[in-house]
Amino acid sequence: MTGPEQDAPKIPDELLELRDSIDNIDAALVHLLAERFKCTKRVGVLKAAYDLPPADPGREAVQIQRLRALATSAKLDPDFAEKFLNFLIAEVIHHHTSIPRG
Repeated sequence: MTGPEQDAPKIPDELLELRDSIDNIDAALVHLLAERFKCTKRVGVLKAAYDLPPADPGREAVQIQRLRALATSAKLDPDFAEKFLNFLIAEVIHHHTSIPRG
């Protein structure tokens, strides 16, 4: 064998298995996010129909505390979890503000 394949280090089977699992998890996350956004889109339509504001700071604060507690129990950095949820909330509010009111 000649060329780059000959010089490339062999990737351990365990690394390949872990990468496969990571790929599966990433796919699941994408599908979960898609499902979540289907729900939040419906929430936005209902909020618009009932002339409710796109953002709900009280609920958001409760959700952030809930997610931080879940992250802590799962041994995930709660600051990271909060940043991730804040990113999702900002995106949802952006979508909600584009829905025609009334």
